[in-house]
Amino acid sequence: MNPTFSGAGRCAPAHPRLSPLTRTPLAWALVASLASASQAQTITAAPATVVVTGNPLGSEALTQPSAVLAGTGLALRRTGTLGDTLDGLPGVAATGFGPQSSRPVIRGLDGDRIRLLDNGGASADASNLSFDHAVAVDPLVLERIEVLRGPAALLYGGNATGGVVNVLDNRIPREALRGLGGRAEIRLGGAARETAAAALLEAGAGGLNWHADVAGRRSENQRTPAFTPLVDGAAGPEAREVANSAGRSESGALGVSWADARGFAGMAIDSHSNHYGVAVEPDVLIRLRRERLQLAGERRALGGWFSAVSAQASHTRYQHEEVEGSGAVGTTFKSRGHELRLQATQSASTVLGGTLRGVLGLQTERLDFSALGDEAFVPGTQSRHQALFTLQSLALGVATLQAGLRLERATVDSAGDAPDAAEPRFGAAASRRFSPRSGSLGLVAPLGGAASGWQASASLGSTQRAPAYYELFANGLHVATGVYEQGNADQQLERSRHLELGLQWQRGAHSLRAAAFSTRFANYIALDATGGSVTVDDEDGGSIDVPVYRFLGVPARLNGLEIEGRTRLATAPWQLDASASADAVRGTQRASGEPLPRITPLRLQLGLEAAQGAWRAGIQLKHAARQTRVPSTDVATPASTLVDLWASWQQRLGATADALWFVKLGNLGNTLAYNASALRTARGLSPAGARALQAGVRIGF
Repeated sequence: MNPTFSGAGRCAPAHPRLSPLTRTPLAWALVASLASASQAQTITAAPATVVVTGNPLGSEALTQPSAVLAGTGLALRRTGTLGDTLDGLPGVAATGFGPQSSRPVIRGLDGDRIRLLDNGGASADASNLSFDHAVAVDPLVLERIEVLRGPAALLYGGNATGGVVNVLDNRIPREALRGLGGRAEIRLGGAARETAAAALLEAGAGGLNWHADVAGRRSENQRTPAFTPLVDGAAGPEAREVANSAGRSESGALGVSWADARGFAGMAIDSHSNHYGVAVEPDVLIRLRRERLQLAGERRALGGWFSAVSAQASHTRYQHEEVEGSGAVGTTFKSRGHELRLQATQSASTVLGGTLRGVLGLQTERLDFSALGDEAFVPGTQSRHQALFTLQSLALGVATLQAGLRLERATVDSAGDAPDAAEPRFGAAASRRFSPRSGSLGLVAPLGGAASGWQASASLGSTQRAPAYYELFANGLHVATGVYEQGNADQQLERSRHLELGLQWQRGAHSLRAAAFSTRFANYIALDATGGSVTVDDEDGGSIDVPVYRFLGVPARLNGLEIEGRTRLATAPWQLDASASADAVRGTQRASGEPLPRITPLRLQLGLEAAQGAWRAGIQLKHAARQTRVPSTDVATPASTLVDLWASWQQRLGATADALWFVKLGNLGNTLAYNASALRTARGLSPAGARALQAGVRIGF
């Protein structure tokens, strides 16, 4: 097909089925923040544990906000996607391209600025390429999720500018196991009438360990409150479900390891498949499959300069087919990913009267990507990254000073158009080379003495990110998202500077955490509507206009605030805990003054939890303010307030086994709610789910 561009100066026409759907006064944000200052996290907020993702030094303090989901907290939050599972944590939202594909958004940043890790290693899939591409992981098999908010480029590269999400599943057992153990979980219901189940077994003897897990999920079209989508530019009939949003997935894994008190070595293989519909295109089905081999090992309690060394490597094969209503495969995405990471922990030494500890590391990654088919919008590419990094921590009495540096080399090669291409779009083969450098300084110190419970932190950093292959070379219609995407082969490094101040207080069951941050981009690579459109042929032989979205580098800044608290109201006869959190982020293009696209609005959450013996129950209110700070090519997203109820019962099943029974009633008021972080072409077609009941049980032994 030969696209015909309309005038770039006029407004882009809406997608054929897009319905129009955004500023709360600053005073409200301040009041909401103060209201939550004496309260705390929801039941899912991070316990007082070290986040390994952000701090390989173990016991040292973190200069960045973090959260950990595990155990009962994770069980009660699980959904079918990683993004929706984390959505609602302070500073964390989700891209929301229907119920089947949702990636985390941290502090207004998405795509290649959020680093997704699989047991600390690269998670090679195509979820950063497009909003409709699902993350290749089922939250049902996860044991723990770690979230680090803010730049983590020192350890994980420039594509961790916004933060890191690390999922852990113990598929390579890292500690010696004794005897047989495992868990099984099943859950039913919800707005998508889901049936999901998972089972895990692991055992060990004499230092040898093995792990096996399987999981499956089936869901129907997600039910919603009544809403009116636009069909072919006109208001269609009232709908009560997200069209073409059903899906099914299966996954399984086997792992073995040898472990003792000083370390481990092991390997695991896993497979994940996911077949699901795309909400924007009623006839498009995505068939996704990922297979991964991972190796990992660590040795501790060494002598000499280094106290521990660790290594991990992975090989990932990924394939993703976009199948049209006729059954023909419109586009096939394939990638092969390879990663090697070596890391050494320095032995503690005395410097300037304090204790110096640190890590040194080497990381290499390679991704071979291809897109095949008439509707491929990205050429075949090869991306290679090599990096050296160090993170140093100096404990000076009660204060801790942290500093780090990362040096990278990145090469992105495009194969260009095939010699026999019927419709050339990508030009000749091309290569781009980049040398990103990132550094940071941080300080953590108590206030008013250690007994006061107050602690302050500050961090200052500079981050550089090499453009991703699609930001450089994309040029074509992406059927699943309903937009024409264009890259820029002359794209420069994305460069940013970051300042963050944090404050936290802990006394018994009462806690408070707050963070204010400012990120200034000299070059922010944004995917935004151009105001133009292109005319393309449809399957019926006619033609339709679709909006043009382009990756443009612009100067930008993001400022934000996060605050969360928890307080105990009573201890008998029921233990009552109240919690609250608020977060807000403001993104602006500095040259034009226009807002950045898809920025999460001010959000406020209030919760009340009751516990007595084996019983727990709670209520949570989640409010998202109206988002009116949008680019001229976007529309406002209305405010919404959702209320959820939940209850659980812990049942003992003998000396070493138990069962957690739980029930959740989501969206009690059956409120219509849209996601401001979603791409405009999908936002009006995939509102939040309707009022629905979900129940499940998790058995562990």
